[in-house]
Amino acid sequence: MLDHLGLTVSDFARGRAFFDAALAPLGVGVVMEVTPEETGGSSHVGYGSEGKPYFWIGSAGPATGSLHVAFVASDRASVDAFYAAALAAGGRDNGPPGIRAHYHPNYYGAFVLDPDGHNIEAVCHHG
Repeated sequence: MLDHLGLTVSDFARGRAFFDAALAPLGVGVVMEVTPEETGGSSHVGYGSEGKPYFWIGSAGPATGSLHVAFVASDRASVDAFYAAALAAGGRDNGPPGIRAHYHPNYYGAFVLDPDGHNIEAVCHHG
Protein backbone atom coordinates (compact mmCIF):
# COMPACT_ATOMS: atom_id res chain seq x y z
CA MET A 1 0.00 0.00 0.00
CA LEU A 2 1.26 3.46 -0.83
CA ASP A 3 1.66 6.15 1.79
CA HIS A 4 1.98 9.06 -0.63
CA LEU A 5 3.19 10.01 -4.09
CA GLY A 6 4.45 13.17 -5.68
CA LEU A 7 5.06 14.71 -9.04
CA THR A 8 7.03 17.65 -10.32
CA VAL A 9 5.26 20.53 -12.00
CA SER A 10 6.96 22.96 -14.36
CA ASP A 11 5.14 26.03 -12.99
CA PHE A 12 4.40 25.65 -9.28
CA ALA A 13 1.78 28.42 -9.04
CA ARG A 14 -0.07 27.15 -12.13
CA GLY A 15 0.10 23.55 -10.93
CA ARG A 16 -1.13 24.48 -7.49
CA ALA A 17 -4.04 26.49 -8.88
CA PHE A 18 -5.01 23.53 -11.08
CA PHE A 19 -4.90 20.93 -8.30
CA ASP A 20 -6.56 23.24 -5.75
CA ALA A 21 -9.55 23.55 -8.10
CA ALA A 22 -9.61 20.03 -9.57
CA LEU A 23 -9.35 18.15 -6.26
CA ALA A 24 -11.77 20.28 -4.23
CA PRO A 25 -14.90 18.45 -5.55
CA LEU A 26 -13.35 15.20 -4.28
CA GLY A 27 -12.89 16.54 -0.76
CA VAL A 28 -9.11 16.71 -1.22
CA GLY A 29 -7.32 19.89 -0.21
CA VAL A 30 -3.99 21.30 0.92
CA VAL A 31 -2.91 19.68 4.18
CA MET A 32 0.75 20.71 4.33
CA GLU A 33 3.20 23.08 2.67
CA VAL A 34 6.98 22.81 2.67
CA THR A 35 9.00 25.89 1.79
CA PRO A 36 12.20 26.15 -0.26
CA GLU A 37 14.03 27.04 2.96
CA GLU A 38 12.93 23.73 4.51
CA THR A 39 13.85 21.59 1.49
CA GLY A 40 16.98 23.33 0.30
CA GLY A 41 15.48 24.93 -2.77
CA SER A 42 12.07 23.68 -3.89
CA SER A 43 8.46 24.30 -2.87
CA HIS A 44 6.09 21.43 -2.13
CA VAL A 45 2.41 21.24 -1.27
CA GLY A 46 0.72 18.12 0.06
CA TYR A 47 -2.92 17.38 -0.70
CA GLY A 48 -5.04 14.99 1.28
CA SER A 49 -7.82 14.72 3.80
CA GLU A 50 -8.24 14.31 7.55
CA GLY A 51 -4.83 15.91 8.15
CA LYS A 52 -2.92 13.34 6.05
CA PRO A 53 -1.16 14.47 2.85
CA TYR A 54 -0.98 11.66 0.30
CA PHE A 55 -0.52 13.52 -3.00
CA TRP A 56 2.28 16.04 -3.41
CA ILE A 57 3.36 18.45 -6.11
CA GLY A 58 6.75 20.10 -6.11
CA SER A 59 8.87 22.59 -7.97
CA ALA A 60 11.99 20.43 -7.86
CA GLY A 61 12.82 20.98 -11.53
CA PRO A 62 11.28 20.64 -14.96
CA ALA A 63 8.50 18.10 -15.30
CA THR A 64 9.68 15.12 -17.33
CA GLY A 65 7.55 12.32 -18.66
CA SER A 66 3.97 11.97 -17.55
CA LEU A 67 2.16 10.07 -14.83
CA HIS A 68 -1.32 8.70 -14.35
CA VAL A 69 -2.89 9.39 -10.95
CA ALA A 70 -6.43 8.31 -10.06
CA PHE A 71 -8.35 9.79 -7.12
CA VAL A 72 -11.31 8.04 -5.47
CA ALA A 73 -14.62 9.84 -5.80
CA SER A 74 -17.44 9.12 -3.37
CA ASP A 75 -20.09 9.23 -6.10
CA ARG A 76 -20.58 9.86 -9.80
CA ALA A 77 -21.59 13.48 -9.24
CA SER A 78 -18.16 14.08 -7.68
CA VAL A 79 -16.50 12.64 -10.79
CA ASP A 80 -18.55 15.03 -12.93
CA ALA A 81 -17.67 17.98 -10.66
CA PHE A 82 -13.96 17.05 -10.74
CA TYR A 83 -14.01 16.98 -14.54
CA ALA A 84 -15.75 20.37 -14.82
CA ALA A 85 -13.46 21.99 -12.22
CA ALA A 86 -10.32 20.56 -13.80
CA LEU A 87 -11.26 21.82 -17.27
CA ALA A 88 -12.16 25.25 -15.87
CA ALA A 89 -8.75 25.34 -14.13
CA GLY A 90 -6.84 24.79 -17.39
CA GLY A 91 -6.91 21.01 -17.75
CA ARG A 92 -7.46 19.33 -21.10
CA ASP A 93 -10.00 16.60 -21.77
CA ASN A 94 -8.56 13.09 -21.83
CA GLY A 95 -11.84 11.21 -21.45
CA PRO A 96 -15.16 12.66 -20.28
CA PRO A 97 -17.12 11.22 -17.34
CA GLY A 98 -18.67 7.89 -18.09
CA ILE A 99 -18.81 4.16 -17.52
CA ARG A 100 -15.66 2.23 -18.46
CA ALA A 101 -17.24 -1.24 -18.57
CA HIS A 102 -14.04 -2.81 -19.88
CA TYR A 103 -12.67 -2.34 -16.32
CA HIS A 104 -15.90 -3.42 -14.56
CA PRO A 105 -19.62 -2.60 -14.90
CA ASN A 106 -19.64 0.21 -12.31
CA TYR A 107 -16.31 1.87 -13.17
CA TYR A 108 -17.29 5.53 -13.64
CA GLY A 109 -14.34 7.76 -14.38
CA ALA A 110 -13.17 10.99 -15.98
CA PHE A 111 -9.68 11.83 -17.24
CA VAL A 112 -8.02 15.23 -17.58
CA LEU A 113 -4.50 16.21 -18.57
CA ASP A 114 -3.06 18.72 -16.11
CA PRO A 115 -0.99 21.68 -17.37
CA ASP A 116 2.12 19.45 -17.53
CA GLY A 117 0.38 16.60 -19.37
CA HIS A 118 -0.10 14.27 -16.38
CA ASN A 119 -3.23 12.12 -16.76
CA ILE A 120 -5.36 12.89 -13.70
CA GLU A 121 -8.46 10.77 -13.09
CA ALA A 122 -11.38 10.72 -10.68
CA VAL A 123 -13.14 7.36 -10.37
CA CYS A 124 -16.17 5.98 -8.57
CA HIS A 125 -16.49 2.18 -8.35
CA HIS A 126 -20.16 1.92 -7.41
CA GLY A 127 -23.44 2.84 -9.05
